[in-house]
Amino acid sequence: MSDRPADKRAGFARWLAGKDCTDCWKAARDADTESKEEWLAAKRAAEQEAALAWSKQFDMPQLEGPEKVLDWGERSRHQLMTAAHTALVVEGDWDEADWAELEEKARAIARAGWWIDQREADGPDLLELLDAATEADCGTQNPFR
Repeated sequence: MSDRPADKRAGFARWLAGKDCTDCWKAARDADTESKEEWLAAKRAAEQEAALAWSKQFDMPQLEGPEKVLDWGERSRHQLMTAAHTALVVEGDWDEADWAELEEKARAIARAGWWIDQREADGPDLLELLDAATEADCGTQNPFR
C-alpha cells in the first residue's frame, strides 16, 4: 500500500477487505471455469442434436469441409435458417412457397465454412447472402459444394 497516495490508502484498504485473497480468488475462478466449461459443453451438445434433427427433418445436405468445423457449420446453418424462418415467415409476410425457394438455395450451399462465415448475419439477410453465393457460381462448378 506504500505505493498509493496517503489519501487513497483507506479507501483501497476497505475495498481489499471485501475481496478474496489471491489463492481464494484463483480457486473460485478455476471452479467457476469448470462449471462454465461443463455448461458450454452441454449447451453445444443440445444445439448439435437440434441441428442434426432439423437437417434430417428438412432434408438438408450433409456439410462438407474439415472434420473439426462440421459440427460448428451444422449449428450455424440451423441457427441462421431458424432465425430467417422466424423473421420472414412467422413474423414477416412470406408464405411457404417463398420459404421453400429459400430452402432450395440453402441446400445448394454444402460448405460448412460458408455457414460459419454467415453466423453473425441477421435472419432476414439470408436470402441476399444465398443469392450472392449462388450467383458466384456463374454456371461453373459450384465452389460452395
